[in-house]
Amino acid sequence: MALRNRQKMVMLPMQVWDLPVRLFHWLLLPLLPAAYLTMKGGYPAVHLIIGYVLLALVLFRVLWGLFGSDTARFAQFLRRPAAAVHHLRRLTVAEPDNEVGHNAAGGWMVLFMLLLLLVQAVTGLFAHHKGGPDGPLAKFLGDTAAGLVTNVHGANFKLIFFAAAGHVAVVAVYLFIKKQNLIRPMVTGKKRLPAATRAPRLRSRLLALLLLIVAGVVSATLATQF
Repeated sequence: MALRNRQKMVMLPMQVWDLPVRLFHWLLLPLLPAAYLTMKGGYPAVHLIIGYVLLALVLFRVLWGLFGSDTARFAQFLRRPAAAVHHLRRLTVAEPDNEVGHNAAGGWMVLFMLLLLLVQAVTGLFAHHKGGPDGPLAKFLGDTAAGLVTNVHGANFKLIFFAAAGHVAVVAVYLFIKKQNLIRPMVTGKKRLPAATRAPRLRSRLLALLLLIVAGVVSATLATQF
């Protein structure tokens, strides 16, 4: 029995994050600051292009959350809110990371960030930009409604900033206090997990490419057909 227990604790590398999820995650790192800087710096046309890219990426991530790999699917990583609260209560407890994908709290954070990004991209389609081209759907709104949407667009980006800062802070807590490195798996795609852990099903990159094309076509259509 003792030998069997020791065998169960053997840790082996396992692929948990697919390339599409990792690319989506890391592409946000330069794109979000670029969106802010191009708007503040007086380059609204470039800002719009970045917005269309972000919209395509967010739409792709939603599709990948429905049809993608196990660890990318909303149905797999969204757990009961009570489970997220229980996890947060142990945030300062150093312990092994045996989660195959997102933990109970991290899953809700992913959904929250996706919603913020989706709101940002959609409101940008209707927003007025001083000194440059408006969003492609702004002409369908009156001045009052367009002004309201533009204000939401600006305020929502502040929420994204605070959410991103909170994400970085929590990752630091995991690294230095909980003793779990969440960064390395998002770079390599692999985690060391107990040998008895069932590996997640990873969908093909071809499917990811097809879904990305669909998302890109939707974004490009909104950008050019109105």
